[in-house]
Amino acid sequence: MIESFQFSSLPEIIFGKGKRNELPGKAKSIGKRVLLLTGSSSIHNTGHGDEIISGLRSEELEVHHEVIAHEPSTGIIDRLVDRYRGESVDVVVAVGGGSVMDAGKAVSAMIPVEGSIRDYLEGIGDRKHTGDKIHFIAMPTTSGTGSEMTKNAVISEVGEKGFKKSLRHDNLIPELAIIDPEMMLSCPARLTATAGMDAFTQLLESYVSNQSNTMTDALALQGLKQIKRHLLRAFLEGENNLEARSGMALAAMFSGITLAHAGLGLVHGFAAPLGGVHDIPHGVVCGSLMAPVFALTIDQLMTQPEHPSLQKLIIVSKVFADFKYKQEMEYLQAFKEKLIHITTLLELPRLSEFGVSAASVPKVVEHTSHKQHPVTFTREQLSEILLSRI
Repeated sequence: MIESFQFSSLPEIIFGKGKRNELPGKAKSIGKRVLLLTGSSSIHNTGHGDEIISGLRSEELEVHHEVIAHEPSTGIIDRLVDRYRGESVDVVVAVGGGSVMDAGKAVSAMIPVEGSIRDYLEGIGDRKHTGDKIHFIAMPTTSGTGSEMTKNAVISEVGEKGFKKSLRHDNLIPELAIIDPEMMLSCPARLTATAGMDAFTQLLESYVSNQSNTMTDALALQGLKQIKRHLLRAFLEGENNLEARSGMALAAMFSGITLAHAGLGLVHGFAAPLGGVHDIPHGVVCGSLMAPVFALTIDQLMTQPEHPSLQKLIIVSKVFADFKYKQEMEYLQAFKEKLIHITTLLELPRLSEFGVSAASVPKVVEHTSHKQHPVTFTREQLSEILLSRI
């Protein structure tokens, strides 16, 4: 019998080659004043940036352009909000990677309310957001976070008392997500790798989550099939393989939907404290820790053969297998090896390259959450996972 579940709203989705050209008309239907946020390279190093700005202006829209060069912090968001709070912005448009998506989401949410974004962050502030916002359009240029599908904006502060926390409200889901795979063709190989591993992690964690449901399972499994077919191709042939870019764009979109409805697991539980203490890209954490986390997860679940998450991991193992008609244990072992193989082929850096050391481990472990992971590990096991990637 199918268990009951609840599914919340999604943005209007426009997906496909060349669909970026629909942005000016969509923005004009909302208003005349556009705040455009982009990444530091996406708008300058490709022709798409000038194309987008000229397209908006051809519709006689007033365009204010701001660059988001780093993962959004409270300071970055507060400065932008202070600049535009009294400017009668009609629509915020974010064109870029996950950091730009999160920044756009946060700015659109903070312009109509008072105070600093810090006041509204989960686990940091003591104010509840009203849900009032400026109309928000998201156009990703990487295939990773799936932030164009979610209701939260991740805000970071790096340092001894650093954090990664969310501004969250059901109304913060973008009104429109335009996903054009041609926008991803210029994404560098290293960013393709780390963003792709973020999407991979989100799909797998939400698939085996103890909060998953029939609908998230269907989307997550389809997304994982796209990862299998297209992640390595996008990494190796990303400049000219539009099919691979399309598959990864779809996988990332699905990962945003599934994480929002089923939650995430231990890899993302590590990512929050690591990203707070060290200036380390989120995708690097996901890509680096995926293999050791799921190797240990499989080993522990194998002692519970009827566990639903083990059955799902067997399904995923068969999706990624290069053989057929083997025993279930062989599929699971092959999947553990496949994750290591993918990590190696993508040339993912070790955590030590970003200042993570053995001395960092106790503090990270202390603040690591298992989230909706199907099994729970000891502090010693968590430490071993981290140490294996330093």
